[in-house]
Amino acid sequence: MGQKVHPTGFRLAVTRNWNSRWYAEDKDFGTMLAQDLRVREYLKRKLKQASVGRVLIERPEKNARITVFTARPGVIIGKGGDDIDALKSDLQRIMGVPVHINIEEIRKPEVDAQLIADSIAQQLEKRIMFRRAMKRAIQNAMRAGAQGIKVAASGRLNGIEIARTEWYREGRVPLHTLRAMVDYATSEALTTYGLLGIKVWVYKGDLLPNGEAPVETVSRDEERRTRRPRGERQDQRRPSGRGRARKASGAQAENSQAQAQGEGSQAAAKKAEPQAEAKGE
Repeated sequence: MGQKVHPTGFRLAVTRNWNSRWYAEDKDFGTMLAQDLRVREYLKRKLKQASVGRVLIERPEKNARITVFTARPGVIIGKGGDDIDALKSDLQRIMGVPVHINIEEIRKPEVDAQLIADSIAQQLEKRIMFRRAMKRAIQNAMRAGAQGIKVAASGRLNGIEIARTEWYREGRVPLHTLRAMVDYATSEALTTYGLLGIKVWVYKGDLLPNGEAPVETVSRDEERRTRRPRGERQDQRRPSGRGRARKASGAQAENSQAQAQGEGSQAAAKKAEPQAEAKGE
């Protein structure tokens, strides 16, 4: 059976970078790695309602810089910045060094794989049908400009006795093309009949030859707006069969009316000729 390689690990050091960027000696490596895992687990639990897509951890010298990519930055910052100050103090206690927190907003959450997977997991925990949740996520991603998306759900779907896997795909999702920007994420849904796993692949386009930025894609809604403006739609629309029939019947009525007027004028002229001759005599 063919197995799927992890898209992010397959592209590391080629088109993707690591989410933990630091260097440590052999004696300190295990401690720092365990701190990173605790920080990620804490942020996942603390910021569950903030739609966090990715967490980047950097360690310049004896400090730590954590960048949180989220679709709802206001939830993390809080009123007057109180929430982010409390979050900063908790992270400093976990890592043992001064921590600087940066908040980056995700402009298009509909095409972020982690946010899509978390959204589907939350819907499954609320007893929403898994097919409806998956198809809705696929439609939203394709409307937002994704060139392809694949969603897979596995486990006791709908509470059946035997676990199975179901997946849906739309568009292209190239798995062996290194220049392809494929965003991959997983999530879990804890339900009353077991744990369900969700996997999401989102294809956003190919990198440019210099490898700096992906090719911009136009969403379907924007393409429709540029292709056929709403103001000119009525003028450009071709008349239906009823409209053409009405126009033809109207033209025939006008022609018959014009013919009747012409025949009436000819009859009046013929009547006027003998009267003129009688007056001349």
